[in-house]
Amino acid sequence: MRLQKAGKKSADMLYVLFRYLLLAGISFIILYPLLMKVSIAFKDKADIYNPTIYMIPVHFTLDNIRMAARILDYAPLLGNTLLFAAATTALTAASCALAGYGFARFPFPGSSVLFGLVILTILVPTGTLMVPMYLNFRSFDPLGLVQLLTGKPGFNLLNTYWPSLIASATAIGLKAGLFIYIFRQFFKGMPKEIEEAALIDGAGGLRTFASIMMPNAVPPLITVVLFSFVWQYNDTFFTSLFMNELKLMPTKISTLAAQANMLIPGMLGTSAGGGAVKADPNHVAMIIDTGILLAILPLVLLYLAVQRYFVESVERSGIIG
Repeated sequence: MRLQKAGKKSADMLYVLFRYLLLAGISFIILYPLLMKVSIAFKDKADIYNPTIYMIPVHFTLDNIRMAARILDYAPLLGNTLLFAAATTALTAASCALAGYGFARFPFPGSSVLFGLVILTILVPTGTLMVPMYLNFRSFDPLGLVQLLTGKPGFNLLNTYWPSLIASATAIGLKAGLFIYIFRQFFKGMPKEIEEAALIDGAGGLRTFASIMMPNAVPPLITVVLFSFVWQYNDTFFTSLFMNELKLMPTKISTLAAQANMLIPGMLGTSAGGGAVKADPNHVAMIIDTGILLAILPLVLLYLAVQRYFVESVERSGIIG
């Protein structure tokens, strides 16, 4: 009996050890690129060719951060991107919640087919919609009213924030199909007695949605807001398609390498008057990595601030199944 208990205890300890080693390995794989970028951000240029330096710099410096922030024009760029992402996130959450509530509580002929098309948008690659969406917002004419009243083909909304704002407000924005599905599943699981009580008190559909359903939909709302904000902040598809001339983080990061090669010699005072001096490619790589770290830093801070609420909302909204 004692041998059996000792064997079972040893097996349990081995399982716990294996589990912790597995978690440590997965965590290292996930965190290693971020740790490397943090290390590079504080390395001096002299540390590039020192083979004895791996993670911890010998010469700590903030020059890489200053140069990357100057090349990115970081403060205005970050402000524009955060404001844009926050606006599209708010519109996406509101429109997708309303659409999900409609699918959950107001069945109509063809609603199942329409909801199937919503699910289909999750599966269709966004690249296949590039041409029609570009043409639509290049000559934006809702219901043909602009051409009917003025004779013009429509408004050119390219290189403005309007395409993403309109798409977000009409629940056809980035990953909107997934968000509608999340809200629909949550509202469908809520008891109908709540709405019946509101109807007896004289509340209509919109009032019930705004004053009763949405206050109870905090878990899916947090999930949708966080997912939408992160995806919109990192989005390169819509920003490059509609807003490639605007100052947003994705478009700026995509040109960071070219700008770093062009601007670093002047920042270091090594550019000659007549001839262009090429920057050290390894030093340019350090500045690029530092710029990427500055770009993802707001998302890391956001995760650290709300990760507890995010995990709880994912569990309660039921999307993990």
